[in-house]
Amino acid sequence: MRFAQRTSWNTEESELARAHRLRREAGLPIADLTASNPTRCGFCYPPDLLAALGDPRALAYDPEPRGILAAREAVCAYYAAHSTFAGAAIEPSQIVLTTGTSEAYSFLFRLLCDSGSEVLILQPGYPLFDFLAALDDVRLRPVPLADDHSREHGWQIDPEAIRQAIGPQTRAIVLVHPNNPTGHFTKAWEAAELARLCREFNLSLIVDEVFLDYSLGAGAQSFAAGLEDVPVFTVSGLSKIAGLPQMKAAWIVAAGPERGGAPRSAIDRLEVIADTFLSMNAPVQYALPKWLASRRVIQDQIAARISANLTELDRQLAETPAVRRLKVEGGWYAVLRIPALQPDEQTVLSLLHRGVWLHPGYFFGLPASGWLVLSLLPPQEEFAAGAAALVNYLGKNPACNIGQPLDKDLL
Repeated sequence: MRFAQRTSWNTEESELARAHRLRREAGLPIADLTASNPTRCGFCYPPDLLAALGDPRALAYDPEPRGILAAREAVCAYYAAHSTFAGAAIEPSQIVLTTGTSEAYSFLFRLLCDSGSEVLILQPGYPLFDFLAALDDVRLRPVPLADDHSREHGWQIDPEAIRQAIGPQTRAIVLVHPNNPTGHFTKAWEAAELARLCREFNLSLIVDEVFLDYSLGAGAQSFAAGLEDVPVFTVSGLSKIAGLPQMKAAWIVAAGPERGGAPRSAIDRLEVIADTFLSMNAPVQYALPKWLASRRVIQDQIAARISANLTELDRQLAETPAVRRLKVEGGWYAVLRIPALQPDEQTVLSLLHRGVWLHPGYFFGLPASGWLVLSLLPPQEEFAAGAAALVNYLGKNPACNIGQPLDKDLL
């Protein structure tokens, strides 16, 4: 049998994955600091949440390529109620519902790219993009965020690095706002620079706002209204907004050069793409308005958990001054800068043997040494235990002990 080259991935179990599986199978304790599925992190959902799936209107098959009007109106209401929403009101005609944000990305790659086209993506970033791009015959070109933590400016977009990465095949820039895993919110000056580059090189901007509601301060401004003279396609969904990843409900908001919406041709083409698949099922579409309306029930719990775990992490890291928790403005991850004394994979493996599981930084496109990424979503008791094991392990490293010189990479 012959397979498509695009699916020729290496699917062999990695050393880390194997070690994790064997520890679980042995029944040994693991404080999972990678947990990012809210349905498995001890939150309390409304007891009647699933009742919304029983709407009798879902019994009739009446396909609407963009999604039923009531669901799209609920998405409009979500943006209208958002305290930091900027720009013109979103209209249902600008929205296309999709089965998850992965499908939304696939629709947009097919809309904007030919085989071999390039899309710029800022790193650190979510590794799933590699698979999505390969399946749509699109090439990703990573562009690193600037790391200016030495002067407390935090993560920043580097417009010149983006300019240098733009080539004749570049069609779009993907921006995760706030970034996953750094938590960096795109500032007004950064958005202006991105808009300038998009206008100059005739590019589109794809903005992923799934973590928009989890701000730890200022900066949570939505791009959904679009930037003047720039085609902007905003992606979001219930996975994070309502803590419902299993419902596979997401959307694209198309905006840009025409006030209140993207060019007619973009909407028309998206509609044909959506009509080809008709992915989202009717019960979920009819339930979406209720789930969006009750989102604060889960959001408040998640926000409290993030705040408590971040405070606990900082308290414990105070005992290990050579390890820094980098500035985070939103989302539910934290990035740690550690002495680059060995590959992060070895550090994570050593920590797993001590009962704590977290991500090596390279999983998100960070360098192979000196970075760890952990979720702020686990139950507080489990998180505190995992953080204690982490601090205990790093504290035994001479370079992490109080009074010892720091690794020069940290300066």
